[in-house]
Formats: sequence, structure tokens, C-alpha cells
Amino acid sequence: MSQDDRYTATRTAVRTAGIMLLFTVAFTAMMSLTYKATAPTIAASQQAEKMRLIDEILPRGSYDNDLLADFVRLGEVPELGLTRGGTAWRARRGGVPVAVVVEAVAPDGYAGRIQLAVAVTVDGRVSGVRVTAHGETPGLGDYIDPKKDRNRERPWIMQFTDKGVDDTPLARWRVGRDGGDFDYRIGATISARAVTEATGRALAWVLEHRDRLFAAPAGAEL
Repeated sequence: MSQDDRYTATRTAVRTAGIMLLFTVAFTAMMSLTYKATAPTIAASQQAEKMRLIDEILPRGSYDNDLLADFVRLGEVPELGLTRGGTAWRARRGGVPVAVVVEAVAPDGYAGRIQLAVAVTVDGRVSGVRVTAHGETPGLGDYIDPKKDRNRERPWIMQFTDKGVDDTPLARWRVGRDGGDFDYRIGATISARAVTEATGRALAWVLEHRDRLFAAPAGAEL
């Protein structure tokens, strides 16, 4: 290859590299601008979804604080099945504690982990429970999710609503097959057992740690 050819090849390579660099910088800048433009919308959508779920288990009229801003972070909590941490949101009315919405996990579902949101009032009653993620068998164990439950009038998971330690001792937070007070569907006992017992453990944990939960500063880790 002659010297002129080598010069031409080098110049072409440098020009190509320059074009690629400019393209990379432009693409990165565009992605950054897109992220900045859409981040508030995404965050608002996530907050709205959280509130939609919480509204299903805790009546919004029962509290008057900004519940999503009044939270504490939870570390590893075996009683709640939390191995990767979680969140507890505090509901207050006129500054007075009303209820706690806590994330929990039933680790022993038929297909593994069942993630839950459990609302517990300060007087020791379950305001509501919802499954937030699961892998239970469609058409069999997935009735734990009210959206999949064929009984639209009285979904299975609604039986926990307004149950408390005064009328249902913690030892009886089991399905009927295990000597407890809660129904289950024949052929899908494991899913119901996991959710029932995890809900009972969440109720017990919130009652035990109620004072600490409400005393901690917002955003603190318990």
C-alpha cells in the first residue's frame, strides 16, 4: 500500500470514528432528554397505581394525610417474609394514627412467592388484603387475586376484611383444613394457606410494632 493510500485509509477511519462519536453523543443526549421529559409522568403513574391498590384495602375517607409520603422503609423482616426489604405506609387522621399498609410476602405459595399488601387498623383489624404479584396456577390457585376470582360478588380474599384479633385469635389465622377459621377452594389449598397465614403474621407484626411504626420519621428505615 502506498503512502497516499495509507493516508486516505487513516483519514477515512478517523472520519468514521468521528461520525460514530457524534452519533453516540447525540443519541445519549436524546435519551437523556427523553428520560427527563417522561420521568415525572412515569413517577405519577406509579404513584397513581399505588393509590389505586391502597384504595381497595383502606378507605380514603378514613385518613387525611398524604399516605404515600408518610412511609417508613423496612429492612429484612422474616415475619413479613421480606428478604429484600419493603415499605409501610402510615395513615393518620388529624395527626392521630389510623392504620398501616404494609408490604408482605407469603414465601410458600404453590408456585413460590406471593406478594401482598395488607392494611391493618390501629385497633387490630385487617382493613383489607390484596395480592400484588404471584405465579399461582391460572384457573386454579389464582383465585387469591380478586381480578381472577370467578366469584365476583364475594371474592375469596374479601373474607379477611374487618377480621381482628378480638374475634379471630392469631392461632386461628389458618384455612379450615388446618383447623383455622378461613375458607379455601378445594384443589388449591396451598395458595389459600400461604396467603391466610402470611396475612395473620402481618397482622401480628403490625400490632407488635405499631408504636415504632408511627413514631419513626417519614422515610426512615425501621
